[in-house]
Amino acid sequence: MPEAPEGPRFFSASDEEIREGRTTDVYFTHTMDVLRAKGKLQERALAEFTVGGLPRSWPWGVLCGVEEVLRLFEGKDVDIWGMPEGTVFKSKSYAGVRVPVLTIEGPYSAYCLYETPALGFLCHSSGVATMAARARIAAEDRALLSFGVRRMHPSITPMLDRSAYIGGCDSVSSLLGAEVIGIKPSGTMPHALVVMFGDQRTAFQAFDEAVDQSVPRIALVDTYSDEKAEAIMAAEVIRDLYAVRLDTPASRRGSLPDLIREVRWELDVRGFKGIKIFVSGGLDDRSIPELREAGADGFGVGTSISNAPTIDFALDIVEKDGVPVAKRGKFGGRKAVYRCPACLEWEVFSSPPKAPMCPRCGSPMERGERELMRKGERLERAREPSQIRQLVLEQLKMLRP
Repeated sequence: MPEAPEGPRFFSASDEEIREGRTTDVYFTHTMDVLRAKGKLQERALAEFTVGGLPRSWPWGVLCGVEEVLRLFEGKDVDIWGMPEGTVFKSKSYAGVRVPVLTIEGPYSAYCLYETPALGFLCHSSGVATMAARARIAAEDRALLSFGVRRMHPSITPMLDRSAYIGGCDSVSSLLGAEVIGIKPSGTMPHALVVMFGDQRTAFQAFDEAVDQSVPRIALVDTYSDEKAEAIMAAEVIRDLYAVRLDTPASRRGSLPDLIREVRWELDVRGFKGIKIFVSGGLDDRSIPELREAGADGFGVGTSISNAPTIDFALDIVEKDGVPVAKRGKFGGRKAVYRCPACLEWEVFSSPPKAPMCPRCGSPMERGERELMRKGERLERAREPSQIRQLVLEQLKMLRP
């Protein structure tokens, strides 16, 4: 028998390895070698996290990952300002200037090695949260569940579920993700359960008898037979059936909206009007509206959320020893970031104005950033995911068409 590999069993970075800068790009270690050799370790620099544009021409994004960035820099000689996690932001201001979501200042050597993981925290989490928010808007008031952790590396399950929940999902499917969020996980039954029992009726009855009564009875009704036939069967077998779920693969579903209407009709004419219809399988923010209008009561969204396009934030030095500097294509100097609470428009100034008015709607603007960390010490307690999610939902109400 081959011997078990030494070291960690799975290919995941530990908290300690991330905090030690082991997940950085190697050119940052080269940079540190040069700064050390030339006596520049204490020279100060101010840098900002910005993005030039959002994926798929999205008009806005949901900022996520800030909590992990703050945890990364705790105890380091840096100051951080920025938007609260859960802020709906734009890549550029009304006037076309990149909007900094976070700004960090200190000896450059204090944060040089951590640019790579800090960007990773923001880029990935914000992409997931933004896609979840777009699905939330598409689903309107219907249930929205995140089912996508099986499509990604299991080591990032907590991040995926936390970001999806913050973006607007009502619940998540994984045990650990739900634990991190502080909610109960949600899920129904897999096709494998029906296959193991050999027929739908026996499987439905076994599920109803064995699973704790606190779990809503939601039957998967497309394993062997026509969906409406299995839906009727589930309604007859499970007395307190809450919903049926349609998860037919794309190659067999035909018109899913028509299928939803057909199942709804057949349940209703038999007196099962209270049973809801959930759908899953390849859904995204573009497909949900048509299914909602057809009568779907809930959506299990997987890959499109967990594999959402990353938001390509960059970290750039814009001030060195108090003097504005910038690489080409960037704007030098510390920025004053303002947001309009009435229309969520953004503007960026070279210094704080006295009473800025929104260039879009004319309303008074307010400061869009605040001090989050001073000399490596956090100035605010970490917020619960439910609090951040509520902030997102309040902003999404203003963005609904």
